Amino acid sequence: MFKKIASDALGLSDIGTIISPSDYDKTDADDYVMHEDDEKIYFLIKTKADEYCFTNLAVIHVDGENAISSKRTLKRYPYSQHKISSVFLETAGKIDMDVEIKFKLGNESFDIDVRKDQIEQLKDLYKSLLRIAEITHENGIFMDMASQSLDKAAAVLHNSRTEDINLANTYKELTDFGFTWMTSVREQYHEKDFGEVFEKYINN
Repeated sequence: MFKKIASDALGLSDIGTIISPSDYDKTDADDYVMHEDDEKIYFLIKTKADEYCFTNLAVIHVDGENAISSKRTLKRYPYSQHKISSVFLETAGKIDMDVEIKFKLGNESFDIDVRKDQIEQLKDLYKSLLRIAEITHENGIFMDMASQSLDKAAAVLHNSRTEDINLANTYKELTDFGFTWMTSVREQYHEKDFGEVFEKYINN
C-alpha cells in the first residue's frame, strides 16, 4: 500500500488519461481502427505505456512494454469473439489519485487506472461495457436454446418409425430448415456492432 502511495505521489504510476474525441487522431490506436468498415472510436484511455481504444466493433489495445520504450504490440479484441464479463468500477478513496475499471474480454483480464478527476467520464464507459456484457449474455442464452431445439427435433426424428426413404427426405428437410433458421437466429442474436450502446451512454 505504501509503495503505491509513494509511486502515485512521485508520478511514477501508470495512471491513464481519457482522451477527448478531438485528439483521437493523435493516438497510435487510431491508425488501427478500420474506418473503411465504418468502425468508430467511442472511448480512449492513454497511459504512459498503453492505449485502450473502445470502438463499436472491438477493443484495441496498443500494448507498450514500458513508458520509455517505443516498441508496441497491437492486440484487437472483437466483441463478437471475446465476450465482455466481470465489469467493475472501483472509485477512489481520500488518498488515492486514481480510479479503476476492471473487466474481462474472453479469457483476458484488464485493470486500467484512470485519473480520479475523470470519474464521471469513466462511469459512461462502465455503463457501456456493463450493457454490452448483459446483451451478449442474453444473446448467448437464446443461441443455446435455438441449438438445443434443433438437437431435440433431430433426436425425435431419429427415433421415429418413419420408413427409411421418408426419414432421409425428412431429415434433409430438417437440416435445410435448421441451417436457414440458425443463420437467421445468429444474425439476430450474434451482435458485432455495439455503436448504439456507446451512443446511448457515452457523453464525452
